[in-house]
Amino acid sequence: MLNYRITMDETGKKWLETSISGKALLSIPTLNKGTAFTDQERQAFGLLGKLPDCVEDLDTQVARVYQQFLSYDKPINRNRYLNRLLDYNQTLFYELLRRHTSEMLPVIYTPFVGSNVKLYNMRFMQPRGLYISYKNQDKMEKILDNRTNPHIKLIVVTDGEAILGIGDQGVGGMAIPVAKLIVYSLFAGIDPNTTLPIMLDVGTNNEVILKDPLYLGWRHRRIDSASYQVFMDRFIHVVKKKFPGVFLHYEDFGRNNGTHFLKKYRHELCSFNDDIQGTGIVALAAVLAACRKTKTKLHEQRIVIFGGGSAGMGVAENIYSALLAAGIQEKTAKHCFWIVDRFGLVTDRCSEITDAQQPFARNFAEISSWNVENAASISLLEVIQNVKPTILIGTSAQTGAFTQTMITEMANHVAEPTILPLSNPNERAEATPEEIIHWTKGRALIATGSPFADVQYNNQTFVISQCNNYLAFPGLGLGITAIGASFCSDSMLRAASHALAEFANQHCDGLLPTIPQVEAASLHIAIAVAKAGVDEGYATIKIDKPVEEFIAEARWKPGYLPYVYSESQR
Repeated sequence: MLNYRITMDETGKKWLETSISGKALLSIPTLNKGTAFTDQERQAFGLLGKLPDCVEDLDTQVARVYQQFLSYDKPINRNRYLNRLLDYNQTLFYELLRRHTSEMLPVIYTPFVGSNVKLYNMRFMQPRGLYISYKNQDKMEKILDNRTNPHIKLIVVTDGEAILGIGDQGVGGMAIPVAKLIVYSLFAGIDPNTTLPIMLDVGTNNEVILKDPLYLGWRHRRIDSASYQVFMDRFIHVVKKKFPGVFLHYEDFGRNNGTHFLKKYRHELCSFNDDIQGTGIVALAAVLAACRKTKTKLHEQRIVIFGGGSAGMGVAENIYSALLAAGIQEKTAKHCFWIVDRFGLVTDRCSEITDAQQPFARNFAEISSWNVENAASISLLEVIQNVKPTILIGTSAQTGAFTQTMITEMANHVAEPTILPLSNPNERAEATPEEIIHWTKGRALIATGSPFADVQYNNQTFVISQCNNYLAFPGLGLGITAIGASFCSDSMLRAASHALAEFANQHCDGLLPTIPQVEAASLHIAIAVAKAGVDEGYATIKIDKPVEEFIAEARWKPGYLPYVYSESQR
């Protein structure tokens, strides 16, 4: 762990104390200021002659690195450059992203992060975070003690089994927690020095990766469920011991493990599954915003979800929870949903059905009168023809799954259909916004999982919102970590959805905020989540001022502190 301390006097002035000096100080991205070290600091920390003579401020440094960024023409090279900058100077990296977010977010996060995962083994140079392999499970405590930063409030953990729509990528999945934590700090102002990405390396079933001579992970097929349960029990126990107040974010676990681990450990550690709950928060917000635009009620919607995995069922559960909270009876609420998975419409006669799908399975008797080709496998088109949905959501990762026939059939019965092709990356989208706009003659309300350009149709510009989880998890994380929440409740998740929808209705042309609006939206969400947590009694940190003020003060912003040499920090 790094030996440094941030001190503040009674006037609020802060400075950093450390004994790290010379080349070592310049090589630590958390502490390095590069050419911004003052003459006095260069003298005190053995940096004289190790830097050019000019002392620069952060503004000048940002201007230089932005020009360097622009010198790369391909996203892959720009991504590589930004990651190198993060490994060189953390403060400079975040300030650059803060000033050029719309331009750089797609490069460092969605949609390019999927390519970064696939290239992980070939491009690997600098490790970030911690890797816990199955063979080292008895050394978990020691591994966690080897972390760089001492005070951890937020962990993003993955096992790399279900990445984005590209599947099992093994240890390459580590690129996702790293990117998620960048977004937490960028949009919500969570101090990156209090975050930790973790890869649980329990093998991979990807035969191509296993045969790759450059593969960096444990060369073994994924462990069986019983062994994984023992491994995960140990991981949760050790994390709880080391960081009892941590917020644990699960990312890209397989559909069964993701649901199981969240339910099993949710009450042991304050936990959140982004694929299930994060997707659900944003999709619910988009649906609420669509209801406002169409002047309809949530319980009046007929919702078809194509893709019954973690993301799709997370969407269903979140909307269902909102319906119950609004006073709708369980039976009525469940009847708003039709889940279509790879074997067709999910009914109580399906032989393959997950625990998450079970509550939403349709009674076969109610669809016995439908005109379908094969009652044992009712297609998406047949569901649309019979249900006449007001809302169609795609979480299938199947390119082009929403055909013109389906969309026009839906639009024939609904004046303003809400269509959400949420699969990532862009090439996995169920339909493109341009196709949907043309097929519905400009009547559809659209939000997509990956970024798409606005659409020009009939001399009109249609704003295409991105229904991406970065609209939800940063604000949720800030609200939770700021109050030290001991539990992430359903009420807190609903508060995030309603806050996001409220912000969108007040400030946005489309269904959801654009990238320049996400920072403000995240603050709005954090305040709502914190208030919900305080009201439910889950806050462990005393709040002695209005929540709005408390949350605003909890946000981290990139900037350099004065440095003071201190032997006590050796």
